[in-house]
Amino acid sequence: MTFPHTDPSEIAAGLVGLLDLREIAPFGEFSTPATVAAYQGDSSPQPGGHVFGGQVMGQAVTAVGRTVSADRRIHSMYSYFLAPGDPAHPIRFQVDALRDGGSFSVRRVLATQPGTEADEEERTILAMTASFQESQDGLEHQERAPQAPDPEGLPTTAEVLAGIDHPVARYWATQRPIDIRHVTDPIYLQPDPASDTADAQMVWMRTLAPVEAEPLLHDAILAFASDYTPFEPILRRQGLSWMTPGLKMATINHAIWWHKHVDANDWLLYVQRSPSAAGGRGLTHGQVFDRAGDLVATVTQEGMIRTAGQR
Repeated sequence: MTFPHTDPSEIAAGLVGLLDLREIAPFGEFSTPATVAAYQGDSSPQPGGHVFGGQVMGQAVTAVGRTVSADRRIHSMYSYFLAPGDPAHPIRFQVDALRDGGSFSVRRVLATQPGTEADEEERTILAMTASFQESQDGLEHQERAPQAPDPEGLPTTAEVLAGIDHPVARYWATQRPIDIRHVTDPIYLQPDPASDTADAQMVWMRTLAPVEAEPLLHDAILAFASDYTPFEPILRRQGLSWMTPGLKMATINHAIWWHKHVDANDWLLYVQRSPSAAGGRGLTHGQVFDRAGDLVATVTQEGMIRTAGQR
């Protein structure tokens, strides 16, 4: 596949454009008495012809956030991935207002696309529930970030994958709008040699180049970026890599709690571990810390993961 941009600033700006949805009229069978708005967004080309799950989540965060007052910021969301997205079609997001209380608002959004030729009905690819809260004072405590080397001294994905002539490797090295730098050795090409004792991994991440965007879009960028590496702690513990033959993975559900709001242009340390893999599924738990060491978000993801010979 050919890539439209190579300049980091253009790639990062493209992410903002991708998450900045167009408002449309509520539509069809998905409209309910609680429906308050609908939006539409496009997809970024990906190797393999699928839509990146983080993109749909980020767009859904934008959709729900546009329906609450600006003084209420998202503090939690839960997403179910129901079907793979088709990048050839726009994605539509229909938002229902479930509650508007004195300090909290709750929204539900369905992300849909046209059905196949055999099934003309609109199909749902993601369902999300999200809650928003006004800024309030209250009790405070937090875990602090573990010790980690500064991101500036770590190799970029482009440096790690230099010379690898594979469409996925070229995409990750040159097109991902999030700069991801592994503290623990990356497992793009080969398993972690310490898989018997590897129970966690750490990566630094931020936008590939600085972007100017409203606070809501920075929350959406965090949702987008949080979906790049959650499978890696599972692979690491199992002695697998992204290049393991016959490996199949797909996100089932993904949840985020925002404890504090961040500027996605600044480095964030994403600390991840996998407490369980069973029944063809793997669970990961992640904590996101800012450069000052404050805990800004908690992430959990469950995914389907199978190797060659498994169904």
